[in-house]
Amino acid sequence: MKPVPHATSLRRAPVQRRSAERLTRILDACADLLDEVGYDALSTRAVALRAGVPIGSVYRFFGNKRAMADALAERNLERYTERVARRLADAGDEGDEGDEGGWRTAMDAVLDEYLDMKRTAPGFSLVDFGNQIPVGARRAEPNHRVADRLSDLLSAHLGREPDEDLRRVFLVAVETADTLVHLAFRVDPGGDEGIIAETRALLRAYLERVLD
Repeated sequence: MKPVPHATSLRRAPVQRRSAERLTRILDACADLLDEVGYDALSTRAVALRAGVPIGSVYRFFGNKRAMADALAERNLERYTERVARRLADAGDEGDEGDEGGWRTAMDAVLDEYLDMKRTAPGFSLVDFGNQIPVGARRAEPNHRVADRLSDLLSAHLGREPDEDLRRVFLVAVETADTLVHLAFRVDPGGDEGIIAETRALLRAYLERVLD
């Protein structure tokens, strides 16, 4: 089992394997319950019961359910980054990294993995990377973290330095994709394919101008 990445919302980071496994169960339970009952009905007691741990174990890591949701969002970002990196590594193994500038392969990986997590990752539709916390609110800060993470991850693939210009490009792309993908999932719970296609075309047009 991979250790849970350190989350800034944790009261105490796990040190021993047993604690890390318990934290993983707590976050998994939180994600499942978010899908089942929503954020308003979520409680630390219900999470403890679902995870099969004492309520004190939950409070050892989190002061309240908001902190749990924040930690879940942070874990989502870690897992998303890993998925994008793995997708790009697979593309490189197949010899596809030499597309026109490399960024098209990267863009497809970034968008496709985000869409897949929206459709399949428990709790992701409500909290994603923290943009929806508290649920229903729209916050800019998580998109800055996503853009910075993608800049660091993709700079080598693109043959670019992860400088402020590249970070700005990714921030614009992330903000645009975030808004339009949320629209696609409001129109259709499975993600409206027409809006997703328009999102992909818009991102390609923008990135062609700044990355080619």
